[in-house]
Amino acid sequence: MALYRMILRLCTGVVLATALLMTATLPLQAQATNEEILKKLEEIEKRLQRLEQRQQEQEAAKPEVEPMQKEEDRKPGGQEMTVDVEQLRRQVDVLAEELEKVRSGEEELVVTPDDAKSLGVGPAAASVYRKKSGVSLAGYGEMLYQNFDSENESGAAVNQSSQLDFLRAIIYAGYRFNDKFIFNSEIEVEHSATDREGSVSMEFAYIDYLASDHFALRGGLLLVPMGLVNEFHEPNVFVGARRPEVESRIIPTTWRENGFGFHGSAGIFDYRAYVVNGLRASDFDSNGLRGGRQKGSEARADNLAFVGRLDVNPTPGVFFGGSLYRGGSGQGEVVVNGQDFDVTTTIAEIHGQAQVRGFDIRGLYATADLDDTLELNQFLGLSGEDTVAEKMRGGYFHVGYNVLNEFGERASLMPYYRFEFLDTQDEVLPGFIKDPSRERIFNTLGLEFKPIYNIVLKADYQWISNEADTGVNQFNVALGYSF
Repeated sequence: MALYRMILRLCTGVVLATALLMTATLPLQAQATNEEILKKLEEIEKRLQRLEQRQQEQEAAKPEVEPMQKEEDRKPGGQEMTVDVEQLRRQVDVLAEELEKVRSGEEELVVTPDDAKSLGVGPAAASVYRKKSGVSLAGYGEMLYQNFDSENESGAAVNQSSQLDFLRAIIYAGYRFNDKFIFNSEIEVEHSATDREGSVSMEFAYIDYLASDHFALRGGLLLVPMGLVNEFHEPNVFVGARRPEVESRIIPTTWRENGFGFHGSAGIFDYRAYVVNGLRASDFDSNGLRGGRQKGSEARADNLAFVGRLDVNPTPGVFFGGSLYRGGSGQGEVVVNGQDFDVTTTIAEIHGQAQVRGFDIRGLYATADLDDTLELNQFLGLSGEDTVAEKMRGGYFHVGYNVLNEFGERASLMPYYRFEFLDTQDEVLPGFIKDPSRERIFNTLGLEFKPIYNIVLKADYQWISNEADTGVNQFNVALGYSF
């Protein structure tokens, strides 16, 4: 108890001294805020004095006890006093943060991770929503090391070099015009250097009109609101050194298209609905839909698409829901025998996530159905095992546990396991042949360490198998950050 009191009094003294210095140096408009905080600190100081007096009175009045008597029995009310001191310490920490914001002139609005999720962006990407006005800068990055086994699952030799790649470096740049209009964007540099395999691109760039606290209009280059990764792809948010394959081949992360729509919340529900340009079927292949992303670059819009998402949030840290995408992908290009085919593409998925009491549990199931695949394969000149399928499907289940959960929220050490299946040729047209290597199973076992929430180090081993027995296992290490 004495140690708690000493630490708390020291913290209070430091904060008081800081506040006094600030009142002497800040502009007049900040003085009122400082005075309010100082009054709160003075109230805490008075409470500490009362606690000290109470403890002294209890120690003076307590009877003699046996040496083996429990500590809590020798100090009536000691547990309550410890709790009270802990509460005071938290108050001091909060007030110190408030003072720092006032000192820097960067007082911010409160946007929790759950709030960011309802906006359809990751925690760092929500930086502009924390601003009362003006410019906002944030970002993230990740580096990935991949080491491949020397043999595939059938024992055949594989000559695949290890790779260490700075996958991406991101800058979020936003501007809050006023309490209604917000601009937000993500600028990405992939693979470090454009003179090699790298590139620079916009991941999203949109304007929000915040009509109310629970409804907003959005337009621009939009992240398609599907799955658990496409919108929330910061490395300290998704688990695993590599993103799930289902959310790369069926939900083609990172998937963004030009469009407009709305988003909002109503009680325990979050929703988003957009109209966007459709995918481009001429770039589909037997390994999925990823090539069909148009990325906002001179996007063909002969075919538009609708995408909608609904999430249910029964309690903090838990949500589940689903999304649906449907639209043409032909874009006026898939013409066979003089007839234009839309190649209508439907993607549906259900998902869920629970982060409670140290556990991190996630799951997703997704399917994609394509019309006019006979004509599409004819147009692309594909036959045999190279066919674009009529139906694709996949899913995964992940579970992890933070073994440091009982020691506070600052650091996290989480072993995790993910089971994933993927078949990008689940159903093909009669006369075509399925490529057995497109039916895959991934078992991933790993460890994630976060010394603080914004920095993550992940290492995992993946056992990869397929129906052709050509799967190659791999070991991965990823370093990521966000700010």
